[in-house]
Amino acid sequence: MANSDLKTLIRYSVLIALTTVMTMVIHIPTLGTNGYLNLGDMVVFIAALTMGKRAGLIVGGVGSALADLLLGYTHYAPITLVVKGLEGYIAGRILETKIGRQKPLIATAAGGIFMALGYFVPEIFMYGKGAIASIPGNIAQGLLGAFSSVILFMALRRARYLK
Repeated sequence: MANSDLKTLIRYSVLIALTTVMTMVIHIPTLGTNGYLNLGDMVVFIAALTMGKRAGLIVGGVGSALADLLLGYTHYAPITLVVKGLEGYIAGRILETKIGRQKPLIATAAGGIFMALGYFVPEIFMYGKGAIASIPGNIAQGLLGAFSSVILFMALRRARYLK
């Protein structure tokens, strides 16, 4: 294994663990569904901002699904693997564009809004009309992650912790 491959693997591992922890530390159950609000999205977006769409996909899917498994939300783990993975991928993909590089909040907010819609579709089958109750909380969570990740990313860049 090349040195750069090992560094990438370590970065992914740390970000996956951090996503899991940030999802579990702030864990506020939402009304109407068996979901919860958390700060894991912030780390998913940091992965996309610092390492790109592939990192956003892997960190978002694996880190968030692992948190669901550890918290006992096993019925959500497969959904989370896909939805949070795509949330990170979408943000990372938009960040590759001119508008994404100039205005990273657009990229992260798009990922967060996708996440809310991505959970809504399977929740229709799980909760029927009650799934509508999850939309405001998921949008709030996604936008909180979007804003906080961009603020943290800019601060780390200004402090020269990031290139």
